[in-house]
Amino acid sequence: MKRKYFGTDGIRGRVGDPTISPDFVVKLGWAAGKVLGGAAHSTVLIGKDTRISGYMFESALEAGLVAAGMDIRLLGPMPTPGVAYLTRTFRAAAGIVITASHNPYDDNGIKFFSGEGDKLPDDVELAIEAEIDLPLTTVPAAELGRIKRVDDAAGRYIEFCKGSFPQDRSLRGMKIVLDCAHGATYNIAPYVFEELGAQVVTIGAAPDGLNINRDVGSTKPEALARRVLEERADLGIAFDGDGDRLMMADAAGTIVDGDALIYIIARSRLGSNCLAGPVVGTLMSNLGLELALRRIDVAFERTQVGDRYIMERLKESGGILGGEPSGHIICRDRTSTGDGIVAALQVLAALAERGCTLTEAATEVDHYPQVLVNVRLERRMDPTKLPAIQSAVAAVEAELAGHGRVLLRPSGTEPVVRVMVEGMNAGQVEALAEQLADTVRSEIGA
Repeated sequence: MKRKYFGTDGIRGRVGDPTISPDFVVKLGWAAGKVLGGAAHSTVLIGKDTRISGYMFESALEAGLVAAGMDIRLLGPMPTPGVAYLTRTFRAAAGIVITASHNPYDDNGIKFFSGEGDKLPDDVELAIEAEIDLPLTTVPAAELGRIKRVDDAAGRYIEFCKGSFPQDRSLRGMKIVLDCAHGATYNIAPYVFEELGAQVVTIGAAPDGLNINRDVGSTKPEALARRVLEERADLGIAFDGDGDRLMMADAAGTIVDGDALIYIIARSRLGSNCLAGPVVGTLMSNLGLELALRRIDVAFERTQVGDRYIMERLKESGGILGGEPSGHIICRDRTSTGDGIVAALQVLAALAERGCTLTEAATEVDHYPQVLVNVRLERRMDPTKLPAIQSAVAAVEAELAGHGRVLLRPSGTEPVVRVMVEGMNAGQVEALAEQLADTVRSEIGA
């Protein structure tokens, strides 16, 4: 069945839109409580990033969940993977994160985790959607949920992150620039890396409710690269607004994306005989990653775009490592979801084991030229079904003559269709991507 409200990663949109409004979120909280509660006074954890609208939606979720009889534990600002971890350790029925990830401050959204710290499967999301369309009813007053704040939530997650780094190693002698995107990692990531011994320089760590992801973070890593050069640091790490993805910059200020970071971790796991199953990427993963893994005899598989699909395939195949070029990296031997801090620590551990720099390790992945163009959609639609666009895709594929890839897909988190072309010649790839994007704009009337 087609989902009515949920996208590829929860529910997301512009604050004030029909599904990102206080009245809808009250109903969403109530519906989620009905479906996920299981027993009276089941516990649900709520965390959020640093958007100003987070306070409003936190209150709305509280009202709906309490009306359904759910007890609530408030975590305050907390990275999405931190909520997943704490949901498991509290033996809670569910975890909820109020975040729009890498989007600007005037967007927001709601992400859900099961009691095991996993993203919800489609059937559970559909069950929540079915409840949303029913009249809201309140449990008897004596059965209303209760609310408490978890005062040591940040400290618990900091210790978990540190525990993912080898006990016999430290980061002493390293100078690291951290870009926290004015988001949920601002009061956590610096402590993790400092307590492991690194000298830390922090940017993007002064949230004001309006500046999350603004010109900083993993989607704007240029700020990180500049600061690495200014500080003559060994490397830099940039997180996104909710801390579930990362990018890195080497000492020369060169950006290292998720594909290269996945390879570095995979090679390390392989060397210590800890790499199980295939490495799982997506349709957006660069062909260079696939070829680099093939050279070290590591199987690689692709799924649909979205970390939930990567996790599903990892579970099916028994794999432990997967991710996306955007920096969503899942290390299943360490955590249950994409975690920017944990993934960064796995990269640093791999570099320490090999005694090499990030520059040296990253150059083992040759990236094929890949151009991504976002074409904005003014209404919900799937342009890939239009005959003229299908013909244009076929024409581009014919011109690439088997030495590249074309991907057209509507985003699950933004009102855009993503046009991606990958090939061996950078000029040809850029021209073909713009040509295809122009066709899309023309056909949808943009």
